[in-house]
Amino acid sequence: MPAKRLITYIVLFILALFMLMPFAWMVLSSLKEVDEVFTYDMTWLPSRISFSGYYRALTEQPFLRYGLNSVLVSVIITMAQLITSVLAGYAFARLAFPGRNLIFFLYLSAMMIPSQATIIPSYILIRKLDLIDSYAGLTLPFLAGPFGAFMMRQFFLSMPESLEEAAIIDGCTRFQVLRKIVLPLSKPALASLGLFTFMGAWNDFMWPLIIINRDTMRTLQVGLSLLRADLYPDWPMMMAASVMATLPIMIAFLSAQKQFIESLTFTGVKY
Repeated sequence: MPAKRLITYIVLFILALFMLMPFAWMVLSSLKEVDEVFTYDMTWLPSRISFSGYYRALTEQPFLRYGLNSVLVSVIITMAQLITSVLAGYAFARLAFPGRNLIFFLYLSAMMIPSQATIIPSYILIRKLDLIDSYAGLTLPFLAGPFGAFMMRQFFLSMPESLEEAAIIDGCTRFQVLRKIVLPLSKPALASLGLFTFMGAWNDFMWPLIIINRDTMRTLQVGLSLLRADLYPDWPMMMAASVMATLPIMIAFLSAQKQFIESLTFTGVKY
């Protein structure tokens, strides 16, 4: 093996090791036991593997309720953003209408506004709509976004127009072209956008913390942050809850990766 390639493999191994070390520490800490005064072994490897931390996380706090709230909110936001991004991106990429470039520029300029600057106006609007402590209040400000529209527009612009023109000549409407021609070829972009949107909604902490007052409406990230405040510092339980909160993101990533590879493999169009 050439020395250059060996050095590259060693560097990549070291980087992967450092990246996986916090997750490995979290998993190993979740398998430790606590004694009567709620202290546990501070060594790297647990002296005895125990799943009591997972049991306490599921029984002493409404963890499953928090998880259900996070799943519902993340799925609603992801599906809504996919729909709105596809429609907006296709309109900006293929439909000719007056002021299209100006509207797209104004739409895109919203990406330059920090999210912190919109929290107070969004909260006032949600409060006036009487949507505090509701799923609508958690999801309404995030049902559409400029990043998704920009991403899908760029992807649609890279697609050949000849397929769409042929479908229109055969009698398809624009909506049929979008549904039958464009969307099946857009699976890689949809998978990537869905993954980014799901991760952002799942990991969102600030907005649910502000908009939710009832315990039963907390999302998983807010519930995790309050574990130490609500209870004793039970670190194995907190690490177990963190491990379970990370699993959906890993599953979503692996699912999107598989979809992305299959779409690139079986599609008949090369971009």
